[in-house]
Amino acid sequence: MDEIQYQFEYPTRIPSVFIGAGGHSFRNVLPAMQYAPVDLRAVCDLKLDRAEAYARIFGAPEAYTDYREMLEKEKPTAAFIVTDHKPDEDGLVRATAIAADCLRAGVNVWMEKPTAASTAEIRELMRLSEESGAILVTGMNKIFMPSIQKAKQIISTPEFGRVTSVYARYPLGLPDEEGRRIEDLEMTMGFRDHVYHVGAVMNYLGGPISRISYEWEAINHSTVASVLFESGAIGSIYFAAGSGAASPLDRFEVIGEGGNLVIENTLRLTYYRSGDSGLGAYGRGASYIVDDAVAPVVWEPEYSLSQLYNKNIFYLGYVNEVLHFCESVLNGAAPTLGTLEQSAEIMALYETYRRIGPGVIGPVISDDDLPAA
Repeated sequence: MDEIQYQFEYPTRIPSVFIGAGGHSFRNVLPAMQYAPVDLRAVCDLKLDRAEAYARIFGAPEAYTDYREMLEKEKPTAAFIVTDHKPDEDGLVRATAIAADCLRAGVNVWMEKPTAASTAEIRELMRLSEESGAILVTGMNKIFMPSIQKAKQIISTPEFGRVTSVYARYPLGLPDEEGRRIEDLEMTMGFRDHVYHVGAVMNYLGGPISRISYEWEAINHSTVASVLFESGAIGSIYFAAGSGAASPLDRFEVIGEGGNLVIENTLRLTYYRSGDSGLGAYGRGASYIVDDAVAPVVWEPEYSLSQLYNKNIFYLGYVNEVLHFCESVLNGAAPTLGTLEQSAEIMALYETYRRIGPGVIGPVISDDDLPAA
């Protein structure tokens, strides 16, 4: 396992600016930069006093209220964008236009999800990225979590075999038909914002989804979906709206050829290995202790040491996603996680939920597939 370097230990750091002085920025993203090769030059926010406070706390010498002025004066190599997740009056993601301006200026972009409000906007970001040579990474923190990273490693081994099914549970509500049609705040701030979490994990562990159908209930707005992956694997997405406030948010399970793994409450990963259990014939086994060679393997952290892995910015994947972006910028390499292609896949999943309605079996669609208004 690679040891983490502290920011001041990196011989080369990326001249960077930060756009958006909100709570998520303060709690999770800016603190993650303590462990990444970032040279924070300026912070921008519509409220100057917040921009100045964040700049002072996180070591940036300058503060701005106009990001265009900041880009022009600071000429950064990278921009981090974490704006208000409430959409604008047209239902659009506020950060998308800012990211586009950064790409036009040749500035590499790390932005918080969602990337955009439509696949068409993501295609435009792809075009701008290719034209400028600057990269864009979206903060899909769940696929950077150590538990998900380890799950990906396990399911890629010959012992696990081919992935045959994937299950995801997450407390998310899908609005009623009227809410889906007009894209009200429950759809844009709720469903669109959070579908990125499950969509990213399903794509990362199972691959692209080709077909989906779902059922919907009217009290909590929960859905249960049946999905078919392009690989031939099947899956289920259970959006368990109405779960208790103290309930763990998510659960994921992947089944291979004789074995499976389960991730519960972000931190606990259990690998049930394939092979003969050694329990004996049914009705004859006297002990529940299976053979060591196939005994379940469990990973979960201990909390007694002041180790970095006990910080939420590590076990929730924030440091890893910032590091992946920074390493891509420093090495001049295309990112492999949080890519625009993955964002397009997630937006297609979102559009499918929004448009096909419950009880309909249909292909995963995007707004590219829809007739012009």
